Amino acid sequence: MARGQRKTIEEKIAAKQEMIEALQTRVESEKRELEELYQEKRRKELEAVSDIMTQWELGPEEVAQVLQEYLEHREAAAS
Repeated sequence: MARGQRKTIEEKIAAKQEMIEALQTRVESEKRELEELYQEKRRKELEAVSDIMTQWELGPEEVAQVLQEYLEHREAAAS
């Protein structure tokens, strides 16, 4: 049974290069999508913090101070 015409080494190399280029394009596309997801997550987290600030009528300085105190307390408890 005949197998069909065999590819030359040049054709095999060209095919592999094309495959690698296509995969690199795909990886870059996936990286962009991942970055967009990270940005969306960050926006949602910031919106949640903003909602809390609005609900409790806190300014950025107050939030920063409360967080600093919390971190200092947590660090002291861990020691």
